[in-house]
Amino acid sequence: MVERRPWLDIFTHALLLLSAVALLVPVWLAFVAATKDVVGVNSVPIHWLPGPRLTENVAEAWRRGGFASRFTTSLIVAVGVTLGKIVLAMLAAFAIVFFSWRARVLVFWAIFITLMLPLEVRIVPTYAVAANALAPFQAILDAAGLTGLIEAVSGIHVALQWRLLNSYPGLILPLIATATGTFLYRQFFLTIPEELVEAAKMDGAGALRFLWDVLVPLSRTTMAALATIMFVYAWNQYLWPLLVTTEPERSTVMVELSRMVPRGDGLPEWNIVMAGALLAMLPPLAVVVLMQRWFVRGLVQTEK
Repeated sequence: MVERRPWLDIFTHALLLLSAVALLVPVWLAFVAATKDVVGVNSVPIHWLPGPRLTENVAEAWRRGGFASRFTTSLIVAVGVTLGKIVLAMLAAFAIVFFSWRARVLVFWAIFITLMLPLEVRIVPTYAVAANALAPFQAILDAAGLTGLIEAVSGIHVALQWRLLNSYPGLILPLIATATGTFLYRQFFLTIPEELVEAAKMDGAGALRFLWDVLVPLSRTTMAALATIMFVYAWNQYLWPLLVTTEPERSTVMVELSRMVPRGDGLPEWNIVMAGALLAMLPPLAVVVLMQRWFVRGLVQTEK
């Protein structure tokens, strides 16, 4: 029997209201700033009512930030990272759950522990790999003495090099590994009845066919939840695109938005920056709104 406690309902709704206000007030201030001119946005005290210059500021932010190409780059990177994370997490969880090998528990916990190692911690070795992705193989050849042997026999000096800087692979590949996605898929795969696996084997389905025909359709909600999280994560990436794109015209929206922040002694044009911030918010906001129902189902649904 559920016990009704009006005071608890009042407290819960008040807490939700305060949380909503704390979340929406900064967004409202950014919107108001994007509607002001440069004098109005720098005036004290802060004006809480919007002004008449929203379209002019948005157009200026779009032009000044070169957002036409920046949005294309960010969209390609976000979609590529999202698809890569989904596929890689699904295959990793599939191997951990449905294949019997001794080290699978150890491998899972090794993947899970990487949750404590964000990109900022491993940024230096990751950048070194992006600068030359074939450097480890070159080191193996050098250590084994094969580089000198090949040069002595054929006269060809082997210098393996694959630069990922200023490229889509450099922006996408270092970000596609995900312990969160592997954990979500593993938890879902553990709910698959053993009878379903045995039935697929009796029908002659191999591992890849079982994955494609059975597990992929059943994991659509998990896939949608993971896609929503990872798209927002990839779209909001700042540090890695800042390092890997040394040419400004190849930067993402977030990197370009940081370059629009006023510097120097002049009157800061925060109205243009806030208009650019509103533009940058639109794609992830649209994804969250459109995928909200699937996102909630993927996180809370236990019976598939």
